[in-house]
Amino acid sequence: MATAFHNLSSYNPETVPNGSNWKIGIVISEWNSSITEKLLEGACNTCKEFGVLENNIFIDYVPGSFELTYGAKNLLEKTDVDAVIILGCVIQGETPHFTFVCEGVTQGITTLNCTYNVPVIFGLLTTSTLEQAEERAGGKLGNKGTEAAITALKMIALNKK
Repeated sequence: MATAFHNLSSYNPETVPNGSNWKIGIVISEWNSSITEKLLEGACNTCKEFGVLENNIFIDYVPGSFELTYGAKNLLEKTDVDAVIILGCVIQGETPHFTFVCEGVTQGITTLNCTYNVPVIFGLLTTSTLEQAEERAGGKLGNKGTEAAITALKMIALNKK
């Protein structure tokens, strides 16, 4: 979690497993694409940095964050992946829509993690402002996409243990 005390992109590379034999699916929301594309860049670069081959990274786009759960389920059922990362960005507005979307995606990803024997990694930004999102998509607080990729690699290693 990004706070003033912890940058999303801070990690000890010695604790990150090598992913050269692994396949990672990424589902990315097209909504708030100026943010989500930066998250995708962080995730892909990090996966490659730790050995995941470019042709072993499978990327699917969905229209919005609420559709991330279905996109992840689709990847789990139709692609032989070792983990799925979901990337999206919901920025709070004037209506309760923010709460419904965030809760729906959170519950959906939790359900997928309890249903499938493949980790699904939560890379959804839930911010109050665009500025907060930018800070977490390669800004001063790092990149949630990087954090999600590190988490995916560690969870794959745990799953294969």
